[in-house]
Amino acid sequence: MDKANYLTAREVDVLRLLARGHTYSRIGDELGVSLHTVASHAKNIYRKLGVRSARAAVWRALELGLT
Repeated sequence: MDKANYLTAREVDVLRLLARGHTYSRIGDELGVSLHTVASHAKNIYRKLGVRSARAAVWRALELGLT
């Protein structure tokens, strides 16, 4: 099973907003969570997708059909 299948619903929310070009701050405002929480979700997304940046995570998500 691909690691991407282990993304939580909230991680998918964050990933979709990253794909739309939102900053961590704006994502936090939109989801009603702190900047630290967004950064934590992003870190988990990057680890699970095997990438090191938001751009790479979005690219990988597109490859996997996640966004």
